[in-house]
Amino acid sequence: MLGITDIWTYVLGTVAIILLPGPNSLFVLSTAARRGVPSGYRAAAGVFAGDTVLMVLSAAGVASLLKAYPPVFLAIKYAGAVYLGYVGLQMIRGALRRWRSPAPAPATPPAAAEPAYNPFRKAAVISLLNPKAILFFISFFIQFVDPAYAYPALSFLLLGLIAQLASALYLTLLIFAGTFLAAQFRRRRRLAAGATTAAGTLFLGFGLKLATG
Repeated sequence: MLGITDIWTYVLGTVAIILLPGPNSLFVLSTAARRGVPSGYRAAAGVFAGDTVLMVLSAAGVASLLKAYPPVFLAIKYAGAVYLGYVGLQMIRGALRRWRSPAPAPATPPAAAEPAYNPFRKAAVISLLNPKAILFFISFFIQFVDPAYAYPALSFLLLGLIAQLASALYLTLLIFAGTFLAAQFRRRRRLAAGATTAAGTLFLGFGLKLATG
């Protein structure tokens, strides 16, 4: 169908890969929990933007370049590890400040008090440097395009839309789960600090696993 060799295998594989825990989904969940639904959707938009860039690069043949030159992929991998560690440390530092603060948690999401915070940009960078996403588009995404089809761009477009739709549904679920958590966190300042510390530690773990894996 439209140059796709086995669309249902692709759909099932894409859903399974999206459901695997990773830095993209964790960042969206933690952003929604700490800063509310609008910031959660801005983070999700950053994930969509980063994934779209990876799809376009895969369709343009950059996937073949990364396979042919492993040091390029390793450089991206280590850059991703460093950035995930940086995000994790920032989250832990913010949690420690909240833990030590004697003031009660504000009634509105803290994003309003931090206009410089940009969840879209952070999520896009995390997505672009996420080896899980890169490997998906290198090793899985391109396998379902029939090289004999006259319009391969149409095949890539359909595959990309399927992946983005599955991602949008899953991230929306996480955002509204984060909204529930946000209500709990606004009433329990130390619970919020503990959850943010746990999320930051997970980001450090993702970075360490990338650097040593």
